[in-house]
Amino acid sequence: MQARTWHLGDAHQSLVLASFGDSLPEAVYWGPPLPEKESLQSLAAASATDVTGGMVDSNAPISLSPEASRTFPGQAGLAGRDAEGNPLTPDFRFAGEASNDHGLTLTYEDTALDLSLVFDLTLTPENSLLQMQTQLESQGRITIDWLAAPVMPVPAHTGEMIEFSGRWCAEFQTRRLPFAPGARVRDNRTGRSDHAHFPGLIVCSAQTSNTSGEAYAFHYAWSGGHRMVAEELADGRRHVQFGHASASMKGNHTFCTAPLLATYAASGFNSAAVRFQRHARNRLVSGEKSPRPVHYNCWEAVYFDHKIEELKSIASRAADLGAERFVLDDGWFGLRDNDTSSLGDWGIDRRKYPDGLAPLVEHVKGLGLEFGIWFEPEMINEDSDLFRSRPEWVLGPLNQVRGRQQLCLDMSRDDVRNYLYDCIAEVLSTNDIGYIKWDHNRVLPIVDAAQTEGTYALIDRLRADFPHVEIESCASGGGRVDFGILKRTQRVWLSDSNDALERQRIQHDAALFLPASVTGSHVGPRKCHTSGRTLNMKFRAWTAAQRHMGFEMDPRELTDEEAAVLKHVTGWWKANRDWMVHADILRLDCPDPALIAEQQLAEDKSRFVVFAALTRPSNQILQPPLRLTGLEAGAQYTIKLINREDAADLSRGSPFLKENDLVASGQYLMSHGLNLPWCFPETIWVLEAQRI
Repeated sequence: MQARTWHLGDAHQSLVLASFGDSLPEAVYWGPPLPEKESLQSLAAASATDVTGGMVDSNAPISLSPEASRTFPGQAGLAGRDAEGNPLTPDFRFAGEASNDHGLTLTYEDTALDLSLVFDLTLTPENSLLQMQTQLESQGRITIDWLAAPVMPVPAHTGEMIEFSGRWCAEFQTRRLPFAPGARVRDNRTGRSDHAHFPGLIVCSAQTSNTSGEAYAFHYAWSGGHRMVAEELADGRRHVQFGHASASMKGNHTFCTAPLLATYAASGFNSAAVRFQRHARNRLVSGEKSPRPVHYNCWEAVYFDHKIEELKSIASRAADLGAERFVLDDGWFGLRDNDTSSLGDWGIDRRKYPDGLAPLVEHVKGLGLEFGIWFEPEMINEDSDLFRSRPEWVLGPLNQVRGRQQLCLDMSRDDVRNYLYDCIAEVLSTNDIGYIKWDHNRVLPIVDAAQTEGTYALIDRLRADFPHVEIESCASGGGRVDFGILKRTQRVWLSDSNDALERQRIQHDAALFLPASVTGSHVGPRKCHTSGRTLNMKFRAWTAAQRHMGFEMDPRELTDEEAAVLKHVTGWWKANRDWMVHADILRLDCPDPALIAEQQLAEDKSRFVVFAALTRPSNQILQPPLRLTGLEAGAQYTIKLINREDAADLSRGSPFLKENDLVASGQYLMSHGLNLPWCFPETIWVLEAQRI
C-alpha cells in the first residue's frame, strides 16, 4: 500500500512519519539521521509487524494519537464524550498538510463527528529539538478527558526510563526504572508543574551514561498539572504520551495541548541536555538583563520583620560583598506580619514604610543596585480586605483544606486578573523596580488548565507593559519550573533549600534540561534554615557560582574570613559570567559516587571550567582520575586548579595540579582524566582551562 510520508531531519536525528490509507500518521522511524537517498516508502512498508495466534488480525498503529476505534490495546491519544455523554470513538482521515523548511502541519478529520485533529511538528534548526502539539476542534459541544500531545514510540532496545520526582527542598530527584508490560502513569494533579512531578522523561538503555549511549528525552512545556504515560504493550511495542492532567481541560469546541519537546541523542544524556539548555537560553527566554546581576534576597535575613534602617544596612553590606540586585521579599504589603494575612492586599504597609518604598528604593539605587520585589499574585488570605470584599474570587469551595494559611484566586476570571494587574502595575509604575520574584506557595484545590492559562495571560500583559522588569518563577522553590513558564520569565528559583549539599544534587540533575543563565543559586546562612546543616563558606559560595549567583543571608553576620571568601568567589563569577551564562553544562561520569562533577564548556569551545564537589567520604582512599568530555581530541589545553590553596594538610603528596598548571591534549583529558588532590568531604575543586 502506497503511504503518505514525511521526514523531519537534521545532522542529529531523523523522524519519519507515514500515513497508510489516509489514516493518522505514525512514526515509522525516529533515531540517528538518515541519508538523503533513503526511501521513505521502503521504511513505511518495512514498519509492518507480523500477527500470530491470540492477536487481532492487524496490529493497531501507535499513531500520533492512537485510536480506540482501531482496536488500540493501550492508552488512546484521545478520550472524550459528546453532548449526550457518549464516548467519542473518531476515525480520522487525512484532510490536508502544510510545510516549511523546518516543520509541517497535518490535518485529519472525522466528518461524521464534525471533528478535526491537527498536528504541528517542528524540528528547531538551532537546537535539534522536536516541538510538537496536538489540537482538536469540534463543531459541536464536547467534553475532553484526555488529549495527548503527539505520541512518540520508543524502541525496545532502550529498555529503561529516567523519571523525575522530589519534594520541597529536594527537587529534581531522578529514578531509573525498567520498562515493563503495562503503563507507567504519572498524573500530576497539583495544578502546577510541581516539586514531585517535573514534566520530563528520558528513555535510555542500561549502558547510557552522561557521555555515551542513546537517549530519547521529553519535556512537556506546561506549568499546570500534567499526565505522563510510558507504556509497553503486550506485543512489546512502547510509546510515550504527555498531556494536561486528567480532567483538567475545559472548553466546548477547541482543545490544545502544550508543546511537547523531544529529541534523540546518540552520545549520552549530555547531548540531549545541551539541546534543551540551548533552546531555553537562546530561543525561549527573552528580556533578561546582561550581564546577569548578582542577587541579594533579604528573606532569610529578616523574614517578615521589615525595618527600613536595617534593610538599608543589609543592602549596603550586600553591595560591598558584590551584589548588584536587592530583592525585597515577603512582608512589605497589607498588614503582613506572618503568613496568615494580607495576601491579595497589595498596597504598601505604611506601618513599616510610612513614606512608601521610595526611601529604601533610593538607598538601594544609590548603592548601584537594581531593586526587586516579591509578589504572590495568585493567592489570597482569608484575613485580607480582598477576601472580605470578594470571597467569590476564591478557586474551589471555601471549606477546602488550606495550604500555608492561604487560598487560591480563580485566575480564569477577567476581573481577578484585572485587579491583580492594577495592583502590580501601581507598584511598578510608582517605584523604580526592575525585578519581580513571583511566588506560588500552595498546590491548587482544582486541576484546571484555565488557571494556568489565566496566569500566563497576566504575566504576558505585565511583560508587554513593563518590558524592563525581569520575572523569576518561584513556587515554594522548584514547584513551577518548566519551559512553559520560562517562555514568560527570565529565571527560576530551583529550590527553597540553600543547603549547598542538596543544591549540588538538585543543580546537577536539573542541568539535564536547564542552563545556568536561568537557574538561581544563592549562598545561604552558615547554618541552613531548611536542613539545620552547617557548611563552610567556600563550599557554599562555589556551589552558588555554578549557576546564576546570589546571596540570601544576613551579610552583617559574616566573619571577616567568610566575607573575604564570598567577595573573592563573587569577583571570580563576575569575571567569568559573560561566557559562563552561554556555556553548555556537561555532567561528568564519576566512578566515585561521592563526587558530583560538571564541566561548563564555552560556546566557542575555547575554554571551560570544571567543578568537582566531594559530597561525602569516598569509598576508597583516593579518587580515580576525573575524565572530561566534549573537547577537541587533537587540541592542547592549559588546566589550572584555581583553588589549590584549599588542599588540606592530610593531602601530603604532590599531584601535578596541586602546584602546577597542566598542558595536555583533549584526548588525554577525555581518556585518562585529571588526578585531583585528596580532600575532605564538602570541598569543591575548581579548574579553569584554556585551549592553546
